[in-house]
Amino acid sequence: MGPSSPAAAGPAAPLAVWLIPVLRDNYVFVIERGGRALVVDPAVADPVAEALQERGLQLEAILHTHHHSDHIGGTPGLLRRWPRAAVIAAVADRSRIPLQTRGVRGGDQLVLLEEPITVLEVPGHTSAHIAYWLPASGHLFCGDTLFAGGCGRLFEGTPEQMQASLQRLAALPASTRVWCAHEYTEANLAWAAAEAPHDLAIAARLAAVRRDRAAGAPTIPSSVELERATNLFVRAASPAALAALRRSKDAW
Repeated sequence: MGPSSPAAAGPAAPLAVWLIPVLRDNYVFVIERGGRALVVDPAVADPVAEALQERGLQLEAILHTHHHSDHIGGTPGLLRRWPRAAVIAAVADRSRIPLQTRGVRGGDQLVLLEEPITVLEVPGHTSAHIAYWLPASGHLFCGDTLFAGGCGRLFEGTPEQMQASLQRLAALPASTRVWCAHEYTEANLAWAAAEAPHDLAIAARLAAVRRDRAAGAPTIPSSVELERATNLFVRAASPAALAALRRSKDAW
């Protein structure tokens, strides 16, 4: 099924967001409401399909943030099970995300599961990277642009682009929950603590993350407020400063 329209009458069912760990460190995100679901960045199909079926969910749309295989690899398999599901991705990446049925750009407004969704352009990791912001419920799906305690490698973009993208995301409401697509948090914060050894906020967050990981718990979602306080890339004062941090992290 394609994008849904707002319900004609009656309150909408509660919106829920949950994650499915796949591969070595990827997360696939499920947004569900009233027995219907959206999936964000399915790296693989089988565990996602199994989870949806276990909960009796009908897949209505697949949302992609960028073209890397560990974000789109599961789409063909999901479409075999739900052939009417829409595939939403950056129109600029149509050649690299060939199954998309709706191409979007930064600033586009969607309504899926009776939920408004704003598309944000956030290049840097890739040239056509986008994010999906749900302003009414306070969720952000940012792929590999913003990580908990870090940011994506600059495979196709520039430090100027990445800094602008991170500042765009950091300008969202502080309570926004940040659903980034990899479990990199402990490594990111261990690097940040070595880079800024006297930063008490980073040290405290690293200790909390280590406790969570020791207990087998995910560190996602983060929040915009937490990233503003403890993410060195978000705090970088200039593209040159971000580039220096990125070089340090790449070599760490």
